[in-house]
Amino acid sequence: MRALAIVHQPDAGPGVFAETITVAGARLEVWEPPSGRVPEDPGRYGAVLTFGGAMHPDQDHLHTWMGVERDLLAELVAAGVPTLAVCLGAQLLAGAGGGEAQRAPRPEIGWYPVQLTAAGVSDPVLGPLAPGFEACEWHSYECSLPPDATALAHSETCLQAYRIGESAWGIQFHAEVSAQGFDAWIDDYRSDEDAVAMGLDPGRLRREAQGKIAAWNDLGRGLCARFLAVAAARVG
Repeated sequence: MRALAIVHQPDAGPGVFAETITVAGARLEVWEPPSGRVPEDPGRYGAVLTFGGAMHPDQDHLHTWMGVERDLLAELVAAGVPTLAVCLGAQLLAGAGGGEAQRAPRPEIGWYPVQLTAAGVSDPVLGPLAPGFEACEWHSYECSLPPDATALAHSETCLQAYRIGESAWGIQFHAEVSAQGFDAWIDDYRSDEDAVAMGLDPGRLRREAQGKIAAWNDLGRGLCARFLAVAAARVG
């Protein structure tokens, strides 16, 4: 199976998902929308994964590729191509499905409780995490539930996971981020105005991550493996 990773910036790639994809025997290819290049025939991929980024989903005037990616995601959903969208990717997927993205009531940066909905408990990708889990987050935007989509999980602040149809998932939390990747985000936290405004304590967040990231990475690998299992079953 061929898998496509949509990467918006170098420090926001597939993380621990990459090793899970390799273990599953899939071939991972990368598309970077800011490059301007568009992948040929995205329907040839058995799975597509799109990740986060420091840009916001309402900044089309600064990042014209966002419209291109939304159109691509809409095509993937229509074609039933298994798709997993993370953070910014989930916000773009929601837009592609007719939902909206906007500023959340407050940023979530760090570790936050997430609860599954009744539909989430029976979902093939999120279900094993029932009734809930503590999620690694780094975002200040949220997305509304697209029409005809199914809400799978919420935090106190916003929608955390949803599914469009039977083959496209959006997750707001960073199930993919590796220990090294999260450490790099903390190092660069001053580039995030919202992190600075909320008074983020980088030392405290780093110490918290050291105690939680290993188990979190295991959760992320499992989530990705379940998504790939759904994708492999569709490929046949």
